[in-house]
Amino acid sequence: MTAARALDGIRVVDLTRALAGPYATMMLADIGADVIKVEPPGGDDSRGWLPFTGDADSGDPGISAYFLSANRGKRSVTLDLKTEEGAEALRRLCADADVLVENYRPGLLKRLGLDPAELREANPRLVTLSITGFGSGGPDGHRPGFDQIAQAEAGLMSLTGAVDGEPTRVGLPISDLLAGMFGAFGVMAALAERERTGRGQPVETSLLASVAAVHSFQGAGWLAAGKAPGRTGNRHPSIAPYGTFRCRDADIVIAVGSESLWKRFAAAVGLDPDRHDIATNSARVRHVDALEAEVNALLTDRDADEVLKILDERGIPAGRIRSVPEVWEWDQVRHLGLAHTLRHPVLGDVEVPGGALQYGGSGAASDVPPPLLGQHQADLDDPWRTRNGADGCGTDEDPPGASR
Repeated sequence: MTAARALDGIRVVDLTRALAGPYATMMLADIGADVIKVEPPGGDDSRGWLPFTGDADSGDPGISAYFLSANRGKRSVTLDLKTEEGAEALRRLCADADVLVENYRPGLLKRLGLDPAELREANPRLVTLSITGFGSGGPDGHRPGFDQIAQAEAGLMSLTGAVDGEPTRVGLPISDLLAGMFGAFGVMAALAERERTGRGQPVETSLLASVAAVHSFQGAGWLAAGKAPGRTGNRHPSIAPYGTFRCRDADIVIAVGSESLWKRFAAAVGLDPDRHDIATNSARVRHVDALEAEVNALLTDRDADEVLKILDERGIPAGRIRSVPEVWEWDQVRHLGLAHTLRHPVLGDVEVPGGALQYGGSGAASDVPPPLLGQHQADLDDPWRTRNGADGCGTDEDPPGASR
């Protein structure tokens, strides 16, 4: 018998598209939520985004890998919310749902007659999550949100890139992913509170808020200490040596994050740890150019594997710089089950990145593939039909603990 998962019996109505919202609802689906993805007649825009699994030259582009990355475990229906018929169908879904997630511009759903506040009045147990670009209200709340715009406006690009280079975006759509993760966390907190109060509540986050919230010591350095941070390339702004170093055949990364690690590292590479110009972390940060040049000179005639073996034996954090293909071929990644195999109705068995959490007492993450557009349209007549098997077909049974 399959072990129960944390959100079994929780129904989520998902109005989101692209990445931030779909990532949030996929996290909820992974732990058991029945996520009904409500798409416009043309589908989520990301269904048309590169890369595709097929070969366009052969006339079969396949399925968007972008869409596959954020939509497993969901059912898909299409509704035109600009029509009264579509709007009424959404109201019926929300009347019995536990969670509504949307990432429209602030005020758009209200103009369509689907104000989340009114949906909560009709269903007081409903938790609503709104993900926007710049938050609701304020001088910029009306603006649309896209990942790179948020990376720029929220200061992340100013911190990323070479010291003397231009501001650079992070290679992943990190503001979208952070907003999705914060959003899923907010939904879980609101559901936990609902257990005490019996009432749902609105939850909001934004791409801007999500990046600002993870400024961490860089933000606190400015707010609390008045120190404006800048780009440091692969160096750590507060710790040395910490960054990229050259071996004979490859660059590696080394993180000497404490004084005890420094003494072990210095002994391993042939430095005097008590030399006055490098004896303390503050001194090493002040002399980081000279220190990095000295370490590089000591490592440049050694192969990366040799250096990494020596550092590992001494408990010094270090690693190689892997490409994306190398990551997914890495034995450790496979051991952790981070590549998730799904049985797709068109592609057959297909791998996608899995979730980062493992639960000792709950069931495994969803093995239901991302849905085809409108694949579960018939379920609108009986939305409590639950998924049964890898093809996403339903049964007529209510999920355990369902709140009708």
